[in-house]
Amino acid sequence: MNEMELLAQADLRGLRYTETNGHRRVFPSDDAIAALVAFDEPLPEQGLPVEETLALLDEVGSPATTASNGPRYFGFVIGAALPAAAAAERLISAWDQCASTFDNSPVSATLERVASRWVLDALDLPRDSAVGFGTSATACTLTALAVARRELLARLGWSLDDQGLNGAPEIRVVISELTHITVKKALRVLGFGKNHILQAPVDGQGQVDATQLPPLDERTILCLQAGEVNTGAFDPFALIIPHAKKAGAWVHVDGAFGLWARASSLAALTQGIELADSWTTDAHKWLNTPYDCAMTICRDAGASDAAYSSASVDAQKNLTLEFSRRPRGILVWAALRSLGRDGIAELVERHCAQARRIGDGLARAGFDVLNAVTLNQVLFRCTTDAQTLAVRTAVQQSGEAWFGGAVWQGRPAMRASVSSWRTQDSDVEALLALLVRINSETTEAASSR
Repeated sequence: MNEMELLAQADLRGLRYTETNGHRRVFPSDDAIAALVAFDEPLPEQGLPVEETLALLDEVGSPATTASNGPRYFGFVIGAALPAAAAAERLISAWDQCASTFDNSPVSATLERVASRWVLDALDLPRDSAVGFGTSATACTLTALAVARRELLARLGWSLDDQGLNGAPEIRVVISELTHITVKKALRVLGFGKNHILQAPVDGQGQVDATQLPPLDERTILCLQAGEVNTGAFDPFALIIPHAKKAGAWVHVDGAFGLWARASSLAALTQGIELADSWTTDAHKWLNTPYDCAMTICRDAGASDAAYSSASVDAQKNLTLEFSRRPRGILVWAALRSLGRDGIAELVERHCAQARRIGDGLARAGFDVLNAVTLNQVLFRCTTDAQTLAVRTAVQQSGEAWFGGAVWQGRPAMRASVSSWRTQDSDVEALLALLVRINSETTEAASSR
């Protein structure tokens, strides 16, 4: 089989997979998972036929995927791939561009600059900010916090580039008690120990309590959240950020999914967020691009530049961790171009309305809904912890829908996230019916024991 035939076969298999997105099990069966043993083979002494490799990948691998690209996957704020972005992904794979600079790929540099401008426009953030297209919120947060530390040290007269960290003035970090683990991971990689990280208390919805904020000064990085992962709560930016900036602190906002509320009628939730110094957000969450695609946004484009690089300030190799990188910003360009301003707003608003429908339906069915459903997150539990765990397990094993578990205020809970463009109101009704049925069945089973 020649190259063209092989690629055509891959396209056919991919199309067939996509066609079944709405019908396959949302989580693979035990048999499909057991069949993965077929991949556990020794390295071949001689290369095997390429068509055999493709067939193995599809026939054994495809049944063992989660249907996160389908309409009834409600876990981890994972969006499905929009058709325009998925199609762009196929084309740029054929291009196989190293998108570090204009010299490496003129089309990539051009489209990522356009995508940067559109992102700032859609999110109504300072238009001269720098936008770096990275792999994930983790990597993008790492970049933003590294820039923050470097800039705060420079303001104190310390050149991190020349003098390093040994003997540098102490930089503290203030985070929410419910800061996402990706922020903590980025801080750990950057060498911030627990003794240099203070936690800000939160209220019952997970929003930072502005009245109990630890002291801030010119040696402080303050990390806030747009969309707490369990409740969807937003920190009170308009109250906190002016205070932090007056103290000389650097303010970073983790807006992995919640930042996109700013592009909709829910923008009031983000009031004051534009005053921050840096932001991170994922495109593969609410914007529904393929994985992996995220953004670091830095108000001061000069501060985000790698000082040792000879390329232009807005070259992506200066704004992200990687020199060798694919042009993932093109996926953002394709998604934004296909949606337009109205389409982004409709996507966000529809998902928030669907989340409210889930919350209302669960409350009427006797579940304990734990959050004020203002965004796309629904946090809930059953009457007992044992029942909560039983229902969650039964839903996951059913293959009809999938969402993950959470621990909220020391007790197990369930969290449904609505973020796939494929999810229709009928899928929401099906989820509610499934939860009501499974809750009834597991209650009866427990009472008969």
